[in-house]
Amino acid sequence: MNLIQELDKEQLTKLSAGKEIPDFSPGDTVLVNVKVVEGDKSRVQAYEGVCIGRSGSGLHENFTVRKISYGEGVERVFPLYSPMIDSITLVRRGKVRRAKLYYLRGLRGKSARITEKQDHHGNEGEAPAAKKAASNPAPKAKPAAVKPAATPKKAAKK
Repeated sequence: MNLIQELDKEQLTKLSAGKEIPDFSPGDTVLVNVKVVEGDKSRVQAYEGVCIGRSGSGLHENFTVRKISYGEGVERVFPLYSPMIDSITLVRRGKVRRAKLYYLRGLRGKSARITEKQDHHGNEGEAPAAKKAASNPAPKAKPAAVKPAATPKKAAKK
């Protein structure tokens, strides 16, 4: 490992200490709490939107979040390891097949929605046999089949 990579790794551990950065990808809805300084006061402002792309790697990684604010599309680029980011929360996972979702800029309303990714792995820590036993309870004994009583035939109308 060369000197630049070692320095980047040190800075990365220093900047990510105490922060939980979730594993998110384009299409996911994220809530980014940003530290905002106004005069001598600072506060945390929430910015929730769809991640439309990630770029860069390591210490210099960025992600773009798009949201609709008062009918107008707003995009904001955040450095992943910025000290101005208080926290990042994953709200929901989106099902997309692109790395960059720039096509969302031209869409409005329902067509701009992204379907939610279905998670079919409920209990990931368990063994497969334990999962199968948990999902299928013991089969119950079926009662003996009972034949229906013969019904008398109705008189035909003439």
